[in-house]
Amino acid sequence: MTEQISIRQETQDDFKEIFEVNHIAFGQVNEAKLVDALRRNQTVFIPELSLVATENNKIVGHILFTKITIIDDNGNINESLGLAPMAVRPEFQKSGIGGQLIQQGLKVAEELGFKSVIVLGHEHYYPKFGFEPADKWNIKAPFDVPSNVFMAIELVKDGLKNISGTVIYPKEFETV
Repeated sequence: MTEQISIRQETQDDFKEIFEVNHIAFGQVNEAKLVDALRRNQTVFIPELSLVATENNKIVGHILFTKITIIDDNGNINESLGLAPMAVRPEFQKSGIGGQLIQQGLKVAEELGFKSVIVLGHEHYYPKFGFEPADKWNIKAPFDVPSNVFMAIELVKDGLKNISGTVIYPKEFETV
C-alpha cells in the first residue's frame, strides 16, 4: 500500500487536510488545533519540518517538529526539536507511513543543523528509529511521565553531550 507514498513539506493548501488527518487519527481536535497554533508561532515553527505523506495527492499522514528548549539547573538554555504530533489516517496505519515521516523528518532536521529531537511516545515504536530514554542524558519532561516514553535522539554525534535539564515546550502544548 505504501509504494505510491511520497513525503513533502506542507503547503498552505494542505492546512485543511492536515487538520482533518490529525482529527481523524486522534479521534479529537486537540492535536489538530495544536498544529494550527504551532504554525502561527513563528519563533518555534519551521516550515521545512511540517511534512505530509501523500498517496495519489491525498494527505494520509502528517508530522511536525518544532523548536523546544532544554534548560539546566544553572539556567543554561539549549535548543532542540520536539516531535509532535504525528498522525496517520487510521486506514493507512501500520503500513510504514509513520516511519517514513519520522525518517524524512530526522533527515531534514539534521540537514537544517539541529542536533537532537525529543519525543513523548510509544516505548516500543520510537526506539526503532534510534530514540532512547532521555534520562540517559539527564533530560527530563516538564510533567510527570514514565521515563521509558520520554525519549531523545542525537542527530549528530554527541548532539546532546553536556546538555541536561528540563524540556520547555512552546506554550501551545498547554492546550493539549
